[in-house]
Amino acid sequence: MKCQKKYMQLYAVTDRAWAKEQSLYEQVEAALKGGVTAVQLREKHLSEEEYIKEACEMKKLCAKYGVPLFINDNVKVALACHADGIHVGQNDMDPEEVRALVGDDMMIGVSAHSVEEAQEAVRKGADCLGVGAAFATSTKSDAKVLPPDMLQAISKSVDVPIVAIGGINRDNLPQLAGTGISGVALVSAIFAAKEIEQETRALFQMTEELFG
Repeated sequence: MKCQKKYMQLYAVTDRAWAKEQSLYEQVEAALKGGVTAVQLREKHLSEEEYIKEACEMKKLCAKYGVPLFINDNVKVALACHADGIHVGQNDMDPEEVRALVGDDMMIGVSAHSVEEAQEAVRKGADCLGVGAAFATSTKSDAKVLPPDMLQAISKSVDVPIVAIGGINRDNLPQLAGTGISGVALVSAIFAAKEIEQETRALFQMTEELFG
C-alpha cells in the first residue's frame, strides 16, 4: 500500500491518558467523524493480547471511515490486525527488518530528526516520515525541538510524505506553512479536547488550507 500525501494531512496519535469520560474507541470515532486522515494506535502498557484485541477493533472502525490505521512499534500487533501501516522510531526496529516481516502491502513510517536520518530511512524503505519535535511537547519530555528551517530541509531532501509532530496545536499550526510537509500528527490537540469531533473539524479545516 503506497502512502499518499492525503493520509498525512491530519494524523491522529492516540494517548490513553486522555480517555476519561469517553473510552479510547469513542474518542477515536469522534476524531474520525471530525475528519482525521490517519490514526496511529500507540499503547505502552497493554498486554500483547489486549493490544491485539484493541487493534483489531480499531482497524474495523478506521476501515468504516476509509482511514488507514498505523500501529506504533509493534510488528506482531500490526500483522495480527492487518493494519495499513506501522510506525517505528530511530531506536526501534530497522525499516529493512520491518519490511521483511510485514511484506510490501503495509506502509512503514519512520521517525526522523535530521536530513541524514530522513534519507537513511527512505533508503531503507520508509513510505512516510514523522519529523519532530516541531515545538516543545509534554508528550515526550526528552524530545528536542528542531530548528525552524530543519522541517523544510528534510522535506526538500526526500520524496515521501512527511508529517510534523510534537507540541502542535491550533495556535502554532500556521507557523508550519511553507515547510513542505504533508500534514501534522496530533496527540493532545485532538484527544484532550472537550469536544473532540468539533475540535477535529476545526483542525481539519486549518490543515486543508495549509497543506491540502
